[in-house]
Amino acid sequence: MALFWFLCLAMAVFSGPGTISALAPENEVTLHPTTWLSENRVTPVHLPKGRARRLYFTLKKKADLLSVTVSPCAVPIEWSLAVRTLKDKPPKKAHWGSKKSMPEVWWRGSGREVRIYTYTGNAVDTYTGPAYAPASIYILRLKSNDQDTQVSAYLHEGPGPSGAFPELPSDPRVHTLGVGMTSVTLNWAPSSSIVVKDGHLPHHEYCVLVNHKHNYRSLCAAREGIRKEIQSVQKRQRRDKQSMEVVWAPLKDWWWRHPDTLEDRESSTTDKFEDPGCVCRDVESVCTVSDLLPETQYYFDVFVVDRVNGTSAAYTGTFARTHEEARPAVMSLRESQVKWVTLSEDASNLQGEQFRFKPRGWQQNGLLTLHTCNGTSKVKVTVSSKGRTLTSQEVGHQLAQIWLNGAPSYLIQLQALAPGSSSSIPKGNFGKSKFCLKIQASSAYHRRAMPVFPSTLQIKSFNKLRTCNSVTLAWMGTEERSLYCVYRRQIPLDNKHNLTDRCIDPESRPANERVLCKYFQELNPRRAVTTAVIGELESGLLYVFDVYLMRRWGLPIKYHSKTVRTRSEC
Repeated sequence: MALFWFLCLAMAVFSGPGTISALAPENEVTLHPTTWLSENRVTPVHLPKGRARRLYFTLKKKADLLSVTVSPCAVPIEWSLAVRTLKDKPPKKAHWGSKKSMPEVWWRGSGREVRIYTYTGNAVDTYTGPAYAPASIYILRLKSNDQDTQVSAYLHEGPGPSGAFPELPSDPRVHTLGVGMTSVTLNWAPSSSIVVKDGHLPHHEYCVLVNHKHNYRSLCAAREGIRKEIQSVQKRQRRDKQSMEVVWAPLKDWWWRHPDTLEDRESSTTDKFEDPGCVCRDVESVCTVSDLLPETQYYFDVFVVDRVNGTSAAYTGTFARTHEEARPAVMSLRESQVKWVTLSEDASNLQGEQFRFKPRGWQQNGLLTLHTCNGTSKVKVTVSSKGRTLTSQEVGHQLAQIWLNGAPSYLIQLQALAPGSSSSIPKGNFGKSKFCLKIQASSAYHRRAMPVFPSTLQIKSFNKLRTCNSVTLAWMGTEERSLYCVYRRQIPLDNKHNLTDRCIDPESRPANERVLCKYFQELNPRRAVTTAVIGELESGLLYVFDVYLMRRWGLPIKYHSKTVRTRSEC
């Protein structure tokens, strides 16, 4: 007997499933747990990749219409609705000896199966049609060919809408009202499901989502996309952290011993993830999305959410590109041109002024000279070429020179700085004043080194050499042969602080104020001192004397003004 059973088992194994099916009676169905689709309740279904799932349901006697709604998640699915009719209704108590499932009882009886509807896609779809013969069982087949996914199914009997899913208007498109640099305003036709009655808010609301990739066809797909993005960031952070740890080998051994720990953790995170991060959650059909990046494309989706049933309906999303950031105009700076620049010390002019300078001819060198006209103000100078910063420095009350070298074109940016700060962000009341400076760029200066400045810009007067009609002045020169010009002007005796603006050029002063001009050169910097006797003065009067170092290609350098009073009696 044991040998007989062994031979039977061997034949069944080597013959394959086709032989087993051939031995089974006609219309035999293997006994499996049966999933029934309940009426007026959202049924979630998990679809493994490549495997079809079946849900069964029957209708009540008086039901003449039915509607089946299937809501996919992130991937397209195939679903179909079929009905199996019987000539005679099966008895409540089957005569078979073994325990059978209810669908198996229907398959055992005589009848035919008719497919009444099919659909393939990733959008929410609803079938509505008449009921078949009373003795009928409906089969809803669901299948995903791409990957594992989740779907929701809903059954409604009778006429009229089910009310489980929010309703969309006849025009379900999302419109763009306005686009700015960091914000986008949207509006859409209101849903009839959102109605405020007697001051009570409905259990429906709008949810607006924004992302950089694409529009979503359902809220489930949006939630799944956000979840995957979060998991990708977490995995990348975890990978970076593990690469820095020395205990990677023991951790890898632990993972091989517990392979399901990470998967369980991720699945638990998925179950708890419910809020997709709505930027607008309201009952009004308008939304302004703020805090966006300039010159960036965004995709916007609007969903009507039923908080009670946990369902949603998706509008047709839209996309928009924010405006580019306002950029200041770039002005051309001509060869050896002296440019007066006025900078505003407020938040509306943080980017300052920009100039473009191109050296003349084949050479790529130049000399940039800057001279601020306010004693307490500073300016930040940034020189760049083709997006690469060449130099950046602060310029105060001293005249500054910057050597330009190695580029065919230079972008010069000037930014106002708060007094006593290295930041261009205004402080306190530092927003109501303006100051000016002079700039000049020249490629005519061919020396590799910058021009030499005097060691000091102070002017000295000799009290013992002061007379009723003359004074003697001295100032430091340089080892280069340069031209020095002396100017004078009379001021009231009670106004000793009426000094000359250091940004006034010699050409802008009256001709009668110029006293003399002379050339001077001394190769020894310690002995580079020159003097001048200024005569034809009146006794007992107060004079302001100014000395200018005139340069051939650069801005003239003004020494500090010197106030001297002639003697009253000699």
